[in-house]
Amino acid sequence: MIAKSRYSVLFHFILFFLVISFITRTVLLAWSFHKADPGIVSCLRMYGQGLIFDTIVALCFCVVYSLYLLILPQRWNTSRVNKVITYAGFFLTVLIIMFSFFAEFAFWDEFESRFNFIAVDYLVYTFEVINNINQSYPLPWLISGMLLLTGLVLFIFYKRRFFQQSFKSDTPFATRLLYTGMVIFGAFMGLLFISNSWADGQHNRYQNELSKAGIYSFFSAFRNNELNYYDFYAKEPEESAFSIVRSDLQEPNSPFMANGYTIRRQIANAGMEQKPNVIMVTIESFSADFMEHFGNTSHITPVLDALADSAILFTNMYATGTRTVRGMEALTLCVPPTPGNSIVRRSDNQGLFTVGSIFKKAGYSRSFFYGGDGYFDNMNNFFGSNGFDIIDKGGRFEPGDHFTGARSIIDDKNIHFANAWGICDEDLYDAVIREADERYAKQQPFFDFVMTTSNHRPFTYPDKKIDIPSGSGRDGAVKYTDYAIGELLKKVRTKPWFNNTVFIFVADHCASSAGKNEINVSKYHIPCIIYNLKNDASHVIDKQCSQIDMFATLFGLMNWQYESNWYGKNVLLPTFQPRAYVATYQKLGYLQHDSLVIASPQQQVTTSIWNAKTDEQHVIKNDSALSRKAIAAYQTAYYLFKHGGMKE
Repeated sequence: MIAKSRYSVLFHFILFFLVISFITRTVLLAWSFHKADPGIVSCLRMYGQGLIFDTIVALCFCVVYSLYLLILPQRWNTSRVNKVITYAGFFLTVLIIMFSFFAEFAFWDEFESRFNFIAVDYLVYTFEVINNINQSYPLPWLISGMLLLTGLVLFIFYKRRFFQQSFKSDTPFATRLLYTGMVIFGAFMGLLFISNSWADGQHNRYQNELSKAGIYSFFSAFRNNELNYYDFYAKEPEESAFSIVRSDLQEPNSPFMANGYTIRRQIANAGMEQKPNVIMVTIESFSADFMEHFGNTSHITPVLDALADSAILFTNMYATGTRTVRGMEALTLCVPPTPGNSIVRRSDNQGLFTVGSIFKKAGYSRSFFYGGDGYFDNMNNFFGSNGFDIIDKGGRFEPGDHFTGARSIIDDKNIHFANAWGICDEDLYDAVIREADERYAKQQPFFDFVMTTSNHRPFTYPDKKIDIPSGSGRDGAVKYTDYAIGELLKKVRTKPWFNNTVFIFVADHCASSAGKNEINVSKYHIPCIIYNLKNDASHVIDKQCSQIDMFATLFGLMNWQYESNWYGKNVLLPTFQPRAYVATYQKLGYLQHDSLVIASPQQQVTTSIWNAKTDEQHVIKNDSALSRKAIAAYQTAYYLFKHGGMKE
């Protein structure tokens, strides 16, 4: 019997892994029971599929050890060296598993999802993530607990004599070959034929996620973080796709500059040009429903709510994605998101046609401000290699960075508070003001892209600034974020450059949206405010639109003539057809009024009706014309990036 052979530890390890996976799945199900709403059949499906995923993971963990047991000579089986290797390897493996299961609970708490693309991203940035965990959880106690649990498992295995059975057994080579072959064959066949998407068969997202295994999902996301559009998504003939997109972008004031596979055109807005400085504050994780203007009754955004009454307010704008880098992509490149990694994080993303390209031609300096280390998510490399000067708190560089702008570090003497993600918003805004003073003294117009961090877990900020204690949760971070904006405006209103400076306040994405693989439209609704624009003090723009439309609209309000290589459009033109792009790293959504087309891997396209009042989506028969629009937009955006069509 395998249980009493040299493979005793391996066999009982697999059983241990399956038991602890079962417990984890059960706890997560209880945690989200009302959202999963499972019946008997769905429970059987969740646990049945989960058992298969868990078995594959357990076998994968055992592949190396099974090969070791196969080739280990019998005379060495009782040796001290073998015992040390076995005990040490077992302890380390169980410790990794313990941490992975804890991480699953923490990840579920944040994203209500098994490990996915977001987890892969975060693993790369261990400094920020470990500090974030340390400030969110008692890390010394956590590590001690994991070590104690691992030691307990080791002790149970020892007392049950599983190690002794392995060391004392005399398992023939043929039998070892059979057992090792079973482990390798099972792992190989599982990885080859069982896709993580196999669990995505139900309409209830929570049931799908609970069917999965966290570790399996993690490595699936790792393999698929770069998704080739042409391999995985529905397609139109190239000529037809560009014809659809060009027709959609065609406007009386925007003749195309060439025929064929291009969207490059010349925008000619009528009227006298305004050339103010522009400071865009991109607010971390700021959902529209934080503001009283959108129904919140907690009064946590008094500054922005007051500002919205004296500025241009977009009430129906949607983020293109669920990550900061997606917001940056949308606000700099003004294109629909491509599947997988954001362009901000991809290779060959230097020298692109960005918003900064237009400001550059107009004689502006361009700067990117970040409260943390801009090494994170490849921000500095992206902005620095596209002509922006970098001002951040970090100091790390990569050998492949292609900086064309200058780089400066915010001095420690100007930092009064910082957490794992960076300095507080007030300190960041002070850096923006200092740079603006210098540019004004040189008579240099400027465009600033400012990325905040305070509205991010662990939700800590300077004490005694607001009436909610630091670190107590999201509401406090939102209120501090709003407070800091108020302090920024108080200071800049005393500056000589204020009257000729436009301020934009826009979210990068909504709160609690990162990590989701399903598209919930309400989790993309963001606020956007344009403040202090001459001759246009205040009005509401209620047309449905995306982040990618913000700069085209601003340049229209400022009467600029410029070259565009964008999918973004001026929403104030009578020819603008309301629509928004909303996507995860895999699912690509196109929203037009209440109709939502979603293109998914394996060439799937579905159409749903979204009820904004109930926040429910109901699948309907595909709308062919709308589906072709969605496919054409995403397909051509991918084509242009891959074939150099997004370069300056």
